[in-house]
Amino acid sequence: MTLAIHGGTPVRQTPYPDWPQFGVEEENALLRSLHQGQWWRMQGRENLDFEQAFAQLHGGHSAFAVSNGTVALEIALQAAGIGPGDEVIVPAFTFISTSMACQRIGATAIAVDVLADTLCIDPAAVLACIGPRTRAIIAVHMAGHLCDMHSLARIADQHRLVIIQDAAHAHGARGLGDTGIGEYGSLACFSFQNFKLMTAGEGGLVLCPNEELREKVFLYGNVGRPLGDRSYQHTVVGTNARLSEFSAAVLSAQLGRLEQQTRVRQHNARLLGETLVRQGLVTPQVRTADAHTHPYYMFLFTLDDLPGQPPLDRNQVVDCLVAEGIPAFRAYQALYRIPSYWQAPAPTRQNLEQCIAACPVSERMAQRGIWIHHRALLGTEQDTLDIAAAIAKVHQHLVGAQ
Repeated sequence: MTLAIHGGTPVRQTPYPDWPQFGVEEENALLRSLHQGQWWRMQGRENLDFEQAFAQLHGGHSAFAVSNGTVALEIALQAAGIGPGDEVIVPAFTFISTSMACQRIGATAIAVDVLADTLCIDPAAVLACIGPRTRAIIAVHMAGHLCDMHSLARIADQHRLVIIQDAAHAHGARGLGDTGIGEYGSLACFSFQNFKLMTAGEGGLVLCPNEELREKVFLYGNVGRPLGDRSYQHTVVGTNARLSEFSAAVLSAQLGRLEQQTRVRQHNARLLGETLVRQGLVTPQVRTADAHTHPYYMFLFTLDDLPGQPPLDRNQVVDCLVAEGIPAFRAYQALYRIPSYWQAPAPTRQNLEQCIAACPVSERMAQRGIWIHHRALLGTEQDTLDIAAAIAKVHQHLVGAQ
């Protein structure tokens, strides 16, 4: 059987479910927001209603919807008191927004390695990297798998650090003991960019554990202007991060689908993971007890190296899987290999060689990691098994060609 990239018949001749998914719910929500006659969040109801529903689902006190997930991180850091000269420990394996948000407010991101099983930030690496200027930890729930929040909380309490959760992948996720993201007592940041588990094309949200932090988040996201101000009292240097009423209305409709879609993805991800483990060609992200509910923004895996065989070209594998009809992507680069990481404010107690030596898991993921978009987990069990079939087909042909 010839690979599709070479003219053969692809494993998938029927597309996976489209993303974004939408229907009459989004249409009605948009009409509702239109006919309320107030399209600005300060006068309409859509943002307030969405924030309340989202916070309730995640066990949070309250929330503030913003224009995107990157600015959500910036605002959360500022509301937590992080600023110029401070250091923030981040995982090396994450999207660039995690570190760039720190730089945008004048803080310095310090990258540490992730755990080999969950691919979330390694608490031991965090502990070893704390310095005199360390003020915060950003805990990225990679692919939707919750971090070891209990270990991170112990470290934060011991060293008087702030935890910010980067939950851009983790809509609806729940941790050890069925704990909601909003129940950990820290600010948590979400993204509603087009690929995400809920989307309005763009958008973001900061989930808040108490009213005091919500007021600070609001202040930094509302050009420094307190709620109810009528005399233009801009008390801090903020930004305009307000979300439109139309986007909030769409997100309310998207929220209504989240839990059902999560159940489907979890079921199919379990099937796919078990199948891939039996094949023995790749190593999927491990789901531990810390992920009571794993919404699977990504299905992540690394290519295994077979004894006596040279490593497969990861990028070639991705190209072949795409040709077979699988929505596959290369894993993120390690942060420290991205030029902007070293632009001011840049780390002074790290250099590239030290980062490479200290982050073997992040290095391997950057070189050998692949992820499948979550829409591929919204089909049938057979649709899911086609992913494993495509991986096996591509692996067999590429190994045989070496």
